[in-house]
Amino acid sequence: MPGAAGADLPADDTPLAPPGKYDAELERLFGFGGPLAPAVGTFKPRVAQTEMAKAIATAIDGQKVLMAEAGTGTGKTFAYLVPALLWGGKTIVSTGTKNLQDQLFLRDIPTIRKALKAPVSVALLKGRSNYVCHYHLERTLQNGRLTSRDDVGHLREISRFIKMTTSGDKAELAKVPETASVWNLVTSTRDSCMGAECQYYQDCFVMKARREAQQADVVVVNHHLFFADVALKDTGVAELLPSANTIIFDEAHQLPDTATLFFGTSVSTSQVLELCRDVLAEGLAHARGPDWAKAVTVVEKAARDLRLTFPEGSTRMSLPQVPPASSFFPALQSLKDELDGLIDVLEEQAQRAETLEACRVRAVELKAAYDAWKADAKGKVVEGDQAVLWVEAFNSSLQLHKTPLSIAPIFSNQREGTPRTWIFTSATLAVKNDFKHFADQMGLTGEPALTWPSPFNYAEQGVLYVPTGMPEPNSMGYTDAVVDAALPVIEAAGGRTFFLCTTIRAVNRVAERLRTEFADRGLDYPLFVQGERGRTELLDSFRNAGNAVLVGSQSFWEGVDVRGEALSLVIIDKLPFAPPDDPVLAARIEVMEKQGMNGFMHHQLPEAIITLKQGAGRLIRDVDDRGVLMICDPRLISKPYGRRIWQSLPPFKRTRVQEEVLAFFKPESGNPQ
Repeated sequence: MPGAAGADLPADDTPLAPPGKYDAELERLFGFGGPLAPAVGTFKPRVAQTEMAKAIATAIDGQKVLMAEAGTGTGKTFAYLVPALLWGGKTIVSTGTKNLQDQLFLRDIPTIRKALKAPVSVALLKGRSNYVCHYHLERTLQNGRLTSRDDVGHLREISRFIKMTTSGDKAELAKVPETASVWNLVTSTRDSCMGAECQYYQDCFVMKARREAQQADVVVVNHHLFFADVALKDTGVAELLPSANTIIFDEAHQLPDTATLFFGTSVSTSQVLELCRDVLAEGLAHARGPDWAKAVTVVEKAARDLRLTFPEGSTRMSLPQVPPASSFFPALQSLKDELDGLIDVLEEQAQRAETLEACRVRAVELKAAYDAWKADAKGKVVEGDQAVLWVEAFNSSLQLHKTPLSIAPIFSNQREGTPRTWIFTSATLAVKNDFKHFADQMGLTGEPALTWPSPFNYAEQGVLYVPTGMPEPNSMGYTDAVVDAALPVIEAAGGRTFFLCTTIRAVNRVAERLRTEFADRGLDYPLFVQGERGRTELLDSFRNAGNAVLVGSQSFWEGVDVRGEALSLVIIDKLPFAPPDDPVLAARIEVMEKQGMNGFMHHQLPEAIITLKQGAGRLIRDVDDRGVLMICDPRLISKPYGRRIWQSLPPFKRTRVQEEVLAFFKPESGNPQ
């Protein structure tokens, strides 16, 4: 049986739940001789998977909420898809990433649908920036303002692609990298879309995807899209929600951060510069009277001046941290004044063309967003403790953010009204079987929560190694000490290593050291480093090499699946605590401490544990996998909270002795290299 765990852990004598309406059918489907085994070559019946499917089917039947944590290898995707496809009615499945979204749509759902002969229609819905826009493509082709040869080549490929594609989804066009700058010129944003006024409205890929989603039984979206929609009503999910019977969030541990991002508001100087670019183009095309160059130049200057009130490089600062005498405050007022001037010009000319009217609406909305960010030079936040105002400076833009300190009340409101099923699932929702942290963040207190352990034999398959003699993580030379401790283990593992760091700076230093050391020691291990190529390309190269070392930060801690011998060692440099200078975190901790709670124990520590569980989960991905999880941070042993951390990790054999780790990799230990 799964361990039930929630805000209140049940007593050991909790009676077993009564059998569910669909239990017998699920036993048949997931059992030996069921339809899933022939459809999936590697499929084997797993008790935890069947039990999880039963719990989800029962939640669907009763239109209830369920938090479901399933350890790696449980097969949670099939455990929620089978009941959803058979009995979920109109279902929205939301995933953590677009990659996982594509995998569900292209592989997992078709497999199950075929195996079960389930007559359900399925649609894929992404944000509008993923679809080629006919209007913006045509405008870019006519303008011919591309500066690089790559962009010209990419644009040619996109022009070909639009004639052949039925979806317009840029993921289908592998020849043009997802990061190519030309995509910004051939896709629309909420601001730049002309909607029903557009001459290409009937052929619009975004509208087509939304129409298909309306009609489908199962719609696959991602968390960004879901919450952008709930906040902005602009992604097509808004029309889906009223009719949805079942909502399933996979990788649900990401929801608090994603929801916080969208329930807050942000406005950037780059939006102002994009508006100016479009006003100039449309003004010159449709209304010759005004001096458009002059009208936009003063606004552009004000936007750039606002960025220059902060030093070069990236900066994050809460409003109270901005000195009252800073030039930021007058520069912000100046930008608002210049935007007012531009709006006046646009109001006089808007009737000349629909595109100019669209620019006027954008300008008014941008001005409203700057007005809503109510700052005074004394740093007071008008709305008390409900939100934090903060500033983020990038190389060429400045963003003003207003972030809610808790999304629980907002998300609870979203769930009220129409009764429906809400499923939240992930391999990492709980801290030592306690769901309280996640439940409190999402406003799910008191809702049922269940956990199913991984079927893997962690004590036999893996070792948790914490090296001795490590300096404190904030000391000079810490990253070098990590590399020194790691090198003998990497060599013993024959490469086959993920080296996960908590900062980009550490990634760069680790990569620099490993390059030198591999050359000096004559170690022929391919070295792949985050940022040098795209994530998918790096992973494919890593898998194919069979003896590689990959150094990465945040994006490699989760959603990465490397099975078999290609990955046998995961090294983590530090416990992944959020940076203390994060303005939102600092404000949350301040509020918690005013309420008599300990900000570190109640927020920072559970967050770090859930992130660490994700990183640790990269190691053992299959029943035959073996490997070592090496956590270099001495706080795991030296601090009182360390025990709570390692007790939340899979139950690996634990050691601090390097020789034991090196012996684990020797051929005689049953793992020939």
